[in-house]
Amino acid sequence: MPLRNPPDWWEFDLELSPHILDRMIDRGFTEVDLRLMIEAADVIRPGSSSGRWILGTLHIDTRWEIVVEPDERDLVIVVITAYKVEAR
Repeated sequence: MPLRNPPDWWEFDLELSPHILDRMIDRGFTEVDLRLMIEAADVIRPGSSSGRWILGTLHIDTRWEIVVEPDERDLVIVVITAYKVEAR
C-alpha cells in the first residue's frame, strides 16, 4: 500500500546519483524497477545522515530500502542507493 501522507517533496523529479547507477547492475534492478519501487513505497523514515530519507518497498516479493535526499532548491529527489533488506 503506497504512502498515506507523502511529504511535500514526494512529487519532485528523480535524479539518480552516480552511486546508484553503479549499483543497479550489481544488485539486479533497472531504472524502471527503481521508479516502480519508489512509487510502491509503503514506509518512509529519516535516514542516518541529515536530509536523507529511507523508503521501504517491495521488489519481486523482497523487501528493499531506497535512500533518497530531497533537494528543495532544485526540486528533485536524488536517489542515493537501494539495497535488499536482509532477513533478521
